[in-house]
Amino acid sequence: MKCPFCSKTPPYFILESRQFAAIYNLSPILPGHSLIIPKWHVESLFALTDQQLAEFMQLGRDMARLLGEVFRTDAFDWAIQEKEAAGQSVPHLHMHVVPRRIGDLPQPGDWYQALEKSTSGDIDTYHRFRLSEAQLLELTARLRQAAGSPLPSAKQP
Repeated sequence: MKCPFCSKTPPYFILESRQFAAIYNLSPILPGHSLIIPKWHVESLFALTDQQLAEFMQLGRDMARLLGEVFRTDAFDWAIQEKEAAGQSVPHLHMHVVPRRIGDLPQPGDWYQALEKSTSGDIDTYHRFRLSEAQLLELTARLRQAAGSPLPSAKQP
């Protein structure tokens, strides 16, 4: 299986640090659902150095702050699934950052069941809602603009 995160390039980056990028989830559980990914292929959190781990988490915090401003919330779910037994469906380290609001799901903990459903193979069989390429790039540009980041110079796909 070709890694979908290894093919992500600057047009898909909302925020980035030297080694990590924040991208919008192709199949969001709730509006704003984003991912923090390494810019190189690595499968495990344990493969990061302490410095890389700090950079990974700092970018996650920066992304949560941006999502909070754009989606007008200060509540978030954060999740890292390590290995298939824990629900990791894409073998590339990634952290989910999901902005939350009271009443956005029937029960506050329901987001995790939705995430588990998305990692059970449904996301790959198109049973869950997926953004089109145009929608994904539009949301990315909107969030990048809110962050005050310039558009990337790389040609968009």
